[in-house]
Amino acid sequence: MKVRNLDLNLLLVFDAVMRERSVLRAADALALSQPAVSHALNRLRQAIDDQLFVRTPAGMMPTPRAEQLALPVRKALNDLQVAIAGDSFDPATAERRFAIAVNNYAAVVLAGPIVAAARAQAPNVRLSLVPSGTLDLTDRLDRGELDLVISARQADAERLASKVLIEDRYVAVLRRGHPALKKKLTFAALAELEHLAISSSGEDMSFLDQAMQARNAARRVALDVPYLAAGAVLVQSNLVAILSRNLAQEFRRAHPIEIRDLPLEAPRLRSVMLWHRRFDDLPAHRWLRESIAAVAGTLGESPRA
Repeated sequence: MKVRNLDLNLLLVFDAVMRERSVLRAADALALSQPAVSHALNRLRQAIDDQLFVRTPAGMMPTPRAEQLALPVRKALNDLQVAIAGDSFDPATAERRFAIAVNNYAAVVLAGPIVAAARAQAPNVRLSLVPSGTLDLTDRLDRGELDLVISARQADAERLASKVLIEDRYVAVLRRGHPALKKKLTFAALAELEHLAISSSGEDMSFLDQAMQARNAARRVALDVPYLAAGAVLVQSNLVAILSRNLAQEFRRAHPIEIRDLPLEAPRLRSVMLWHRRFDDLPAHRWLRESIAAVAGTLGESPRA
């Protein structure tokens, strides 16, 4: 078939179903009814002469032909969006969706302020924040399924760009009234305490282990829990957790905990914004990046030069 014979609106439907893996969610993203999306998908199936998607318990799974079409269609739609957008973007009246993958740190520290700022500036813009842990982030950025990633990683390919948003430092966190708070937190004191580790953080605590080993001490990890459980467990135990300062401050909003400096200069924990360079000059995307950077700038220590 020839492109001139194809209703290009069908490609928008294809792209939405490919991204959402659901006719219902695609309809919601496109502000269409579910029957309208189903009808458009059937028209495209006839035009392409392929099923394109097969319904499974895990969602609408793409056929090999759909996988082959996905990247060129996404790129064409992105290029068209850039061309149409030109040099203007008005957040106050814009209606569009941004997909952002966030790691645990960003979900706790940045998600709330980012959403609040975006809602204030752009009430009709929809942010879709998804956990980054199990995603192939580079592939999702290449396909245009993600607009941004906020994690600890820097750009590892020329086609990707990155910006450090926050540099955070590690602190010790204990419950209010903990006996260890009566004296200075030394390496010896850390060795006497049982430690709570965050199982879902992926952060490297070897800097602390090595510093303690150099002083003939060791960190004793008694419990591993995910971020969501850490605050509740700390306030009901005599454990100590080593967390970033911004995370600790968020936990302190909800739990009676105390924050203490570590007895060493720990490596910085970085939160990095990552995107595909083809969006560098897209006004809507530039607005999003600048908004997030502005929010991050209010949350503590700025990145080192």
